[in-house]
Amino acid sequence: MVGLLIALLAFAACGDDDDSDGSGSADRAVILATTTSTQDSGLLDVLVPAFERESGRQVKTVAVGSGEAIELGSRGEADVLLVHSPDDEKELMASGKAGDRRLVMHNDFVIVGPPDDPAGIRGMSSTAALERIAQEEAPFISRGDDSGTHSLELELWDTAGIEPSGSWYQETGQGMGATLRIADQKRAYTVSDRGTHLSTGDSTDLEVLVEGEPRLLNIYHVIDIDPGAGPRVNAAGGRAFATWIVSRPAQRMIGSFGRAEFGRPLFVPDAGKAEEEVRAAATA
Repeated sequence: MVGLLIALLAFAACGDDDDSDGSGSADRAVILATTTSTQDSGLLDVLVPAFERESGRQVKTVAVGSGEAIELGSRGEADVLLVHSPDDEKELMASGKAGDRRLVMHNDFVIVGPPDDPAGIRGMSSTAALERIAQEEAPFISRGDDSGTHSLELELWDTAGIEPSGSWYQETGQGMGATLRIADQKRAYTVSDRGTHLSTGDSTDLEVLVEGEPRLLNIYHVIDIDPGAGPRVNAAGGRAFATWIVSRPAQRMIGSFGRAEFGRPLFVPDAGKAEEEVRAAATA
């Protein structure tokens, strides 16, 4: 289904433009493949219109798991990626199909669950919390979609030495917002990025129960796709978006997003910083 959508977007974006070197023109839409958390949190509703106004370019957004977004980029079916799956990102960079990988922002992952916390994990470490959930066979909802969040969840289970299975562990195959709503309906636990949890707070009763560990840091990069990835890559458009999102105006938008509604930003802008600096600050 996603492949068909991408094909239709690419066809619509290309129009009559015979730009054989893949550099793109201002008339061609920029296909942005990104994680669902940037959409479900509402951040894209702020950033994309601002970029379109300032650049005169149109953006077509495809919100999927980070793994799928990166795969779209590797096939030349997206022009720029905004993702949070470090290992997959590095693999893409090593393939030679990407241009630059630039740090954009971060927030953090949290484990959320019902307010009465039936498994009693509140305040535990992530490892101890997952051990308790498995021991109690408390309902746990996984995204199961090869997203950055799903990858982080699997790493946490692996650290705990647990391979989750059984009726208590269910996968949605859906994005973060949908997974949170399902977890709420089933009075289950799940792993979420903090931004999407905050932005969906009006529609769920889930509470943050585990937070604050260095391993739960959630870093987003923007990656423009090299024209060598495919003949229809709008490389100029992808580079334009990637350059814009790390600019001062865009970074100010990211830093203020959510502050008025939630009393805190949903993401922390990081352009120009080294990743080691971000990680050190998160553990301070």
